[in-house]
Amino acid sequence: MRGLSPTNFEQSSIQTHCSTQCIKILLLAANFNHLMFGKDESERILEISSMESLQHPNVVRLYEVVETPSRLYLVLEYAGGGDLHNRICNEGKFSDNSSKIIFAQILSAIKYMHNINIIHRDLKAENVLFASNGCVKVADFGFSTQVSNRNDALDTFCGSPPYAAPELFRDESYLGPPVDVWAMGVLLFFMVTGTMPFRAETMGKLRRCIIEGTYSVPPWMPGPCQKLIKGILKTAPAERYAVEQMMGCDWLLPVEFPWTLVPAESLSPLQSLLESESKDLEEMVEEVRGSQIFLIILCYSFFFLA
Repeated sequence: MRGLSPTNFEQSSIQTHCSTQCIKILLLAANFNHLMFGKDESERILEISSMESLQHPNVVRLYEVVETPSRLYLVLEYAGGGDLHNRICNEGKFSDNSSKIIFAQILSAIKYMHNINIIHRDLKAENVLFASNGCVKVADFGFSTQVSNRNDALDTFCGSPPYAAPELFRDESYLGPPVDVWAMGVLLFFMVTGTMPFRAETMGKLRRCIIEGTYSVPPWMPGPCQKLIKGILKTAPAERYAVEQMMGCDWLLPVEFPWTLVPAESLSPLQSLLESESKDLEEMVEEVRGSQIFLIILCYSFFFLA
Protein backbone atom coordinates (compact mmCIF):
# COMPACT_ATOMS: atom_id res chain seq x y z
CA MET A 1 0.00 0.00 0.00
CA ARG A 2 1.08 3.56 -0.43
CA GLY A 3 1.61 5.63 2.68
CA LEU A 4 -1.34 6.84 4.72
CA SER A 5 -0.58 10.49 4.12
CA PRO A 6 -3.18 13.27 3.80
CA THR A 7 -2.16 13.78 0.16
CA ASN A 8 -3.21 10.24 -0.70
CA PHE A 9 -6.49 10.02 1.20
CA GLU A 10 -9.56 12.21 1.42
CA GLN A 11 -10.59 11.30 4.98
CA SER A 12 -10.13 8.75 7.74
CA SER A 13 -12.02 7.60 10.80
CA ILE A 14 -11.16 5.28 13.70
CA GLN A 15 -13.75 3.05 15.37
CA THR A 16 -13.76 0.23 17.93
CA HIS A 17 -15.55 -3.08 17.59
CA CYS A 18 -17.33 -3.46 20.92
CA SER A 19 -17.05 -7.26 21.28
CA THR A 20 -13.39 -7.71 20.34
CA GLN A 21 -12.15 -4.25 21.40
CA CYS A 22 -10.08 -4.21 18.20
CA ILE A 23 -9.52 -0.93 16.43
CA LYS A 24 -10.68 -0.42 12.89
CA ILE A 25 -9.86 2.50 10.66
CA LEU A 26 -11.54 3.67 7.47
CA LEU A 27 -9.23 5.34 4.97
CA LEU A 28 -10.57 6.79 1.72
CA ALA A 29 -8.27 7.15 -1.28
CA ALA A 30 -8.71 10.08 -3.60
CA ASN A 31 -7.40 8.41 -6.75
CA PHE A 32 -6.66 4.68 -6.98
CA ASN A 33 -4.68 4.97 -10.22
CA HIS A 34 -2.42 7.60 -8.66
CA LEU A 35 -1.86 5.50 -5.57
CA MET A 36 -0.94 2.41 -7.56
CA PHE A 37 1.40 4.34 -9.86
CA GLY A 38 -0.32 3.20 -13.03
CA LYS A 39 -0.46 -0.48 -12.19
CA ASP A 40 -2.75 -2.50 -14.42
CA GLU A 41 -5.39 -4.87 -13.13
CA SER A 42 -3.15 -7.96 -13.23
CA GLU A 43 -0.48 -6.22 -11.11
CA ARG A 44 -3.05 -5.14 -8.52
CA ILE A 45 -4.37 -8.70 -8.33
CA LEU A 46 -0.82 -10.03 -7.87
CA GLU A 47 -0.14 -7.55 -5.06
CA ILE A 48 -3.32 -8.48 -3.20
CA SER A 49 -2.63 -12.17 -3.76
CA SER A 50 0.79 -11.76 -2.14
CA MET A 51 -0.73 -10.02 0.87
CA GLU A 52 -3.42 -12.65 1.31
CA SER A 53 -0.79 -15.38 1.60
CA LEU A 54 1.10 -13.60 4.41
CA GLN A 55 0.25 -14.79 7.92
CA HIS A 56 3.03 -13.94 10.34
CA PRO A 57 3.03 -12.14 13.71
CA ASN A 58 5.42 -9.48 12.39
CA VAL A 59 3.60 -8.75 9.13
CA VAL A 60 0.53 -6.51 8.82
CA ARG A 61 -2.14 -8.97 7.82
CA LEU A 62 -4.75 -8.65 5.10
CA TYR A 63 -8.00 -10.23 6.30
CA GLU A 64 -10.51 -9.54 3.56
CA VAL A 65 -10.87 -7.88 0.16
CA VAL A 66 -14.16 -6.33 -1.00
CA GLU A 67 -14.47 -4.90 -4.50
CA THR A 68 -17.25 -2.62 -5.77
CA PRO A 69 -17.62 -0.97 -9.20
CA SER A 70 -15.78 2.13 -7.95
CA ARG A 71 -13.73 1.09 -4.93
CA LEU A 72 -11.52 -1.62 -3.50
CA TYR A 73 -11.74 -2.30 0.23
CA LEU A 74 -8.79 -3.95 1.93
CA VAL A 75 -9.42 -5.17 5.48
CA LEU A 76 -6.09 -4.93 7.28
CA GLU A 77 -4.69 -5.55 10.73
CA TYR A 78 -4.25 -2.27 12.58
CA ALA A 79 -0.88 -1.20 14.02
CA GLY A 80 -1.46 2.00 15.96
CA GLY A 81 1.90 2.57 17.61
CA GLY A 82 3.42 4.70 14.86
CA ASP A 83 6.28 3.89 12.52
CA LEU A 84 9.99 3.33 13.05
CA HIS A 85 11.04 6.45 11.14
CA ASN A 86 8.99 8.85 13.24
CA ARG A 87 10.00 7.14 16.45
CA ILE A 88 13.71 7.55 15.71
CA CYS A 89 13.27 11.13 14.47
CA ASN A 90 11.33 12.06 17.62
CA GLU A 91 13.16 9.99 20.26
CA GLY A 92 16.59 9.34 18.77
CA LYS A 93 18.48 6.11 18.16
CA PHE A 94 17.60 2.89 19.95
CA SER A 95 19.72 1.20 22.57
CA ASP A 96 21.62 -1.92 21.55
CA ASN A 97 19.11 -4.25 23.25
CA SER A 98 16.07 -2.46 21.83
CA SER A 99 17.61 -2.58 18.36
CA LYS A 100 18.06 -6.34 18.72
CA ILE A 101 14.42 -6.88 19.67
CA ILE A 102 13.11 -4.74 16.80
CA PHE A 103 15.55 -6.00 14.18
CA ALA A 104 14.96 -9.65 15.11
CA GLN A 105 11.24 -9.22 14.40
CA ILE A 106 11.89 -7.50 11.04
CA LEU A 107 14.34 -10.25 10.12
CA SER A 108 11.86 -12.95 11.07
CA ALA A 109 9.20 -11.34 8.86
CA ILE A 110 11.54 -11.08 5.87
CA LYS A 111 12.74 -14.67 6.30
CA TYR A 112 9.12 -15.83 6.30
CA MET A 113 8.35 -13.83 3.15
CA HIS A 114 11.40 -15.12 1.30
CA ASN A 115 10.57 -18.70 2.29
CA ILE A 116 7.29 -18.37 0.36
CA ASN A 117 9.02 -16.48 -2.48
CA ILE A 118 7.63 -13.02 -1.72
CA ILE A 119 10.04 -10.09 -2.10
CA HIS A 120 9.09 -6.86 -0.32
CA ARG A 121 11.25 -4.42 -2.37
CA ASP A 122 10.26 -1.35 -0.33
CA LEU A 123 11.59 -2.06 3.13
CA LYS A 124 12.26 1.20 4.99
CA ALA A 125 11.68 2.72 8.41
CA GLU A 126 8.37 4.28 7.32
CA ASN A 127 7.07 0.78 6.50
CA VAL A 128 7.96 -0.74 9.86
CA LEU A 129 5.04 -0.17 12.22
CA PHE A 130 4.46 -0.79 15.90
CA ALA A 131 1.35 -2.33 17.40
CA SER A 132 0.04 -0.69 20.56
CA ASN A 133 1.93 -3.26 22.67
CA GLY A 134 5.25 -2.66 20.89
CA CYS A 135 5.17 -5.62 18.51
CA VAL A 136 6.80 -4.83 15.15
CA LYS A 137 4.75 -5.12 11.94
CA VAL A 138 6.23 -4.92 8.43
CA ALA A 139 3.76 -3.13 6.16
CA ASP A 140 3.20 -1.61 2.69
CA PHE A 141 3.37 -4.27 -0.01
CA GLY A 142 2.73 -1.92 -2.93
CA PHE A 143 6.04 -2.87 -4.58
CA SER A 144 6.16 -6.49 -3.46
CA THR A 145 6.28 -9.35 -5.92
CA GLN A 146 5.93 -13.12 -5.77
CA VAL A 147 8.46 -15.14 -7.75
CA SER A 148 8.44 -18.80 -8.74
CA ASN A 149 11.77 -19.22 -6.95
CA ARG A 150 14.24 -16.92 -5.23
CA ASN A 151 16.71 -17.12 -8.12
CA ASP A 152 14.30 -15.42 -10.55
CA ALA A 153 15.78 -12.23 -11.99
CA LEU A 154 13.83 -8.98 -11.54
CA ASP A 155 14.30 -5.75 -13.47
CA THR A 156 12.02 -3.09 -11.94
CA PHE A 157 13.55 -0.29 -9.86
CA CYS A 158 11.47 -0.20 -6.66
CA GLY A 159 11.56 1.41 -3.27
CA SER A 160 13.17 4.46 -1.70
CA PRO A 161 16.61 5.48 -3.07
CA PRO A 162 18.36 5.74 0.35
CA TYR A 163 17.46 2.07 0.97
CA ALA A 164 18.08 0.86 -2.59
CA ALA A 165 20.80 -1.74 -3.19
CA PRO A 166 23.68 -0.91 -5.58
CA GLU A 167 22.43 -3.32 -8.25
CA LEU A 168 19.21 -1.30 -8.55
CA PHE A 169 21.21 1.79 -9.53
CA ARG A 170 23.18 -0.14 -12.14
CA ASP A 171 20.07 -0.60 -14.29
CA GLU A 172 20.60 -4.35 -14.46
CA SER A 173 18.52 -7.37 -13.51
CA TYR A 174 18.77 -8.39 -9.87
CA LEU A 175 17.75 -11.08 -7.40
CA GLY A 176 15.03 -10.16 -4.92
CA PRO A 177 16.31 -11.47 -1.54
CA PRO A 178 19.65 -9.59 -1.57
CA VAL A 179 17.77 -6.35 -2.26
CA ASP A 180 15.64 -6.83 0.87
CA VAL A 181 18.76 -7.80 2.84
CA TRP A 182 20.54 -4.57 1.82
CA ALA A 183 17.52 -2.52 2.96
CA MET A 184 17.65 -4.31 6.32
CA GLY A 185 21.28 -3.25 6.67
CA VAL A 186 20.31 0.37 6.08
CA LEU A 187 17.48 -0.03 8.60
CA LEU A 188 19.80 -1.49 11.22
CA PHE A 189 22.32 1.33 10.76
CA PHE A 190 19.51 3.87 11.15
CA MET A 191 18.23 2.20 14.33
CA VAL A 192 21.57 2.02 16.14
CA THR A 193 22.97 5.41 15.03
CA GLY A 194 19.92 7.57 14.35
CA THR A 195 21.41 8.53 10.96
CA MET A 196 21.39 7.02 7.47
CA PRO A 197 24.56 5.31 6.21
CA PHE A 198 24.31 6.84 2.73
CA ARG A 199 23.69 10.57 2.61
CA ALA A 200 24.22 13.05 -0.22
CA GLU A 201 22.99 16.41 -1.45
CA THR A 202 21.90 15.14 -4.85
CA MET A 203 20.53 11.92 -6.28
CA GLY A 204 23.63 11.52 -8.43
CA LYS A 205 25.93 11.72 -5.41
CA LEU A 206 23.69 9.35 -3.43
CA ARG A 207 23.78 6.87 -6.32
CA ARG A 208 27.58 7.02 -6.38
CA CYS A 209 27.87 6.55 -2.60
CA ILE A 210 25.64 3.47 -2.69
CA ILE A 211 27.30 1.89 -5.73
CA GLU A 212 30.74 2.39 -4.15
CA GLY A 213 29.49 1.34 -0.69
CA THR A 214 30.86 4.51 0.88
CA TYR A 215 29.77 4.88 4.52
CA SER A 216 31.35 5.20 7.97
CA VAL A 217 30.55 3.10 11.03
CA PRO A 218 30.83 5.02 14.34
CA PRO A 219 33.62 3.57 16.54
CA TRP A 220 31.28 3.37 19.53
CA MET A 221 29.01 0.86 17.79
CA PRO A 222 29.33 -2.62 19.40
CA GLY A 223 31.72 -4.86 17.48
CA PRO A 224 29.20 -7.65 16.71
CA CYS A 225 26.75 -5.08 15.34
CA GLN A 226 29.49 -3.51 13.19
CA LYS A 227 30.33 -6.95 11.80
CA LEU A 228 26.69 -7.61 10.91
CA ILE A 229 26.22 -4.26 9.14
CA LYS A 230 29.45 -4.69 7.18
CA GLY A 231 28.36 -8.18 6.17
CA ILE A 232 25.01 -6.88 4.93
CA LEU A 233 26.15 -3.70 3.16
CA LYS A 234 28.41 -5.42 0.64
CA THR A 235 28.04 -3.99 -2.82
CA ALA A 236 28.27 -7.41 -4.52
CA PRO A 237 24.98 -9.27 -3.95
CA ALA A 238 26.75 -12.67 -3.97
CA GLU A 239 28.99 -11.56 -1.07
CA ARG A 240 26.14 -10.08 0.97
CA TYR A 241 24.94 -11.94 4.06
CA ALA A 242 21.98 -14.24 3.51
CA VAL A 243 19.05 -14.10 5.91
CA GLU A 244 20.18 -17.33 7.58
CA GLN A 245 23.64 -15.86 8.23
CA MET A 246 22.06 -12.79 9.78
CA MET A 247 19.93 -14.87 12.12
CA GLY A 248 22.99 -16.79 13.32
CA CYS A 249 25.30 -13.79 13.75
CA ASP A 250 27.00 -13.04 17.07
CA TRP A 251 25.00 -9.85 17.62
CA LEU A 252 21.68 -11.72 17.54
CA LEU A 253 22.77 -14.85 19.42
CA PRO A 254 20.73 -13.94 22.56
CA VAL A 255 17.59 -13.43 20.42
CA GLU A 256 15.00 -16.12 19.77
CA PHE A 257 12.90 -15.88 16.62
CA PRO A 258 10.34 -14.70 15.75
CA TRP A 259 9.59 -12.96 18.98
CA THR A 260 11.91 -11.93 21.78
CA LEU A 261 14.93 -12.32 23.98
CA VAL A 262 15.78 -15.41 25.99
CA PRO A 263 16.12 -16.95 28.56
CA ALA A 264 12.47 -17.48 29.43
CA GLU A 265 12.96 -17.10 33.18
CA SER A 266 13.73 -13.39 32.77
CA LEU A 267 10.81 -12.29 30.60
CA SER A 268 10.54 -8.57 30.03
CA PRO A 269 7.14 -6.81 29.97
CA LEU A 270 7.52 -6.43 26.20
CA GLN A 271 8.20 -10.15 25.78
CA SER A 272 5.11 -11.06 27.80
CA LEU A 273 2.96 -8.79 25.65
CA LEU A 274 4.38 -10.18 22.42
CA GLU A 275 3.86 -13.79 23.48
CA SER A 276 0.31 -12.99 24.55
CA GLU A 277 -0.45 -11.45 21.16
CA SER A 278 1.04 -14.45 19.35
CA LYS A 279 -1.31 -16.84 21.18
CA ASP A 280 -4.42 -14.70 20.83
CA LEU A 281 -4.07 -13.58 17.20
CA GLU A 282 -5.62 -16.61 15.50
CA GLU A 283 -8.56 -16.71 17.93
CA MET A 284 -9.20 -13.02 17.31
CA VAL A 285 -9.10 -13.46 13.54
CA GLU A 286 -11.58 -16.34 13.59
CA GLU A 287 -13.98 -14.36 15.77
CA VAL A 288 -13.79 -11.38 13.45
CA ARG A 289 -14.27 -13.49 10.35
CA GLY A 290 -17.14 -15.42 11.90
CA SER A 291 -19.08 -12.27 12.69
CA GLN A 292 -18.15 -10.67 9.35
CA ILE A 293 -16.80 -7.62 11.21
CA PHE A 294 -13.90 -5.85 9.55
CA LEU A 295 -10.99 -4.93 11.82
CA ILE A 296 -9.73 -2.29 9.44
CA ILE A 297 -11.15 -1.02 6.19
CA LEU A 298 -8.72 0.55 3.80
CA CYS A 299 -10.71 2.02 0.95
CA TYR A 300 -9.11 2.89 -2.36
CA SER A 301 -11.08 4.92 -4.91
CA PHE A 302 -10.17 4.19 -8.48
CA PHE A 303 -11.37 4.92 -11.97
CA PHE A 304 -11.74 2.36 -14.72
CA LEU A 305 -10.42 3.27 -18.13
CA ALA A 306 -12.91 3.03 -20.96
